[in-house]
Amino acid sequence: MGYLICSKCKSYYKLQSGEFPKNFVDTCDCGGNLRYVENLDFVDPNWKQISLRKKVKRRKKLINKIQSVRSIGKMDLKNRLIKIFQNKFGRRVYNTQDWNRKHKSPYNMDMGLMNSLMNELNFHNIRWVLVIPIAIVIAIIFTITHGIFTLLIFVLLAVVGYLLNDQIIGTKNAVVTGAISFFLGSLFMGSFLYIIPLTLLGAINGAVCGWIGGYIKRM
Repeated sequence: MGYLICSKCKSYYKLQSGEFPKNFVDTCDCGGNLRYVENLDFVDPNWKQISLRKKVKRRKKLINKIQSVRSIGKMDLKNRLIKIFQNKFGRRVYNTQDWNRKHKSPYNMDMGLMNSLMNELNFHNIRWVLVIPIAIVIAIIFTITHGIFTLLIFVLLAVVGYLLNDQIIGTKNAVVTGAISFFLGSLFMGSFLYIIPLTLLGAINGAVCGWIGGYIKRM
């Protein structure tokens, strides 16, 4: 059966039954080249016996490479999606929460609902960074879609009310969003005669949906 020897570290490996030199790696762990001999007559008795690593079969090596590439691809895709989500949406959610901490309604909890509403009849506390993009999206949906897809309009208006911690302020932002979006939608469609009615309708929808979104947030 023979032996595989390494002259560099003075070691040898005795081949077992069914083993051949081609089954093993070409170099020793010390970095020296392995050489096949049939006997150890010329080898110093002080040489030590070692164990060697077998070669990985080509098919198995190919399978391992494919699996490693797939796992890297999946992890890459997963990490990229997480990074994109954090960059695109995480900052916006954080900014909205930070804005909520800085912009609080001037009324306190002891005041009645009517007084609270009267104190918000202005354009203070409007989250324009949130209102304008959603208003544009709603205007596009209002212009090019029909049927069940228009439900997205009500969902987006409710989202505006939900994202703001104060229910009154959230409703006010939703009202402004609804009015702007329906105004833009009527312009996009060329319905100039219906600009005022549609704007009022948008404000009403914003009031209802924004109030619902704020109520859900408080639950």
